Amino acid sequence: MERVMRGRALIAGRAAGLALVSAEPLSFWGGYDPQTGEIIDRRHPLSGANAAGRVLVLPAARGSSTTTAILLEAIRLGTAPNALLTNGPDTFFALASIVADELYGRPLPLVALTPEDFASLQSGDSVRIEDGSVVVTKVNP
Repeated sequence: MERVMRGRALIAGRAAGLALVSAEPLSFWGGYDPQTGEIIDRRHPLSGANAAGRVLVLPAARGSSTTTAILLEAIRLGTAPNALLTNGPDTFFALASIVADELYGRPLPLVALTPEDFASLQSGDSVRIEDGSVVVTKVNP
């Protein structure tokens, strides 16, 4: 089953990958290993999962501007998620994407979804981002 969601493209772009979903915000400082893409915050529900090449679905970043620095380093190293989906604007994620575009020509697509669409996503869903549209093929229709 395929479903199209209309989100707000905070950083436009195209990307695809399997969803990695959490209802908990994530602090990238001490929570994300930019060398590998692993979520290393042992108290986070996604602890031990690898977000590199995935579509990371988080309500927001937790913490400070260090999230931007860690995410920017992951983009540089090629260990970042392919895209980020949130349930509202997130300045730390947006800033990392904008700087990555300026420095490396590699912006990270960032789309804010409605709370209902955000809640409908599950880890393992196949997700394709096309600017503000998010096309989801459900893993368990």
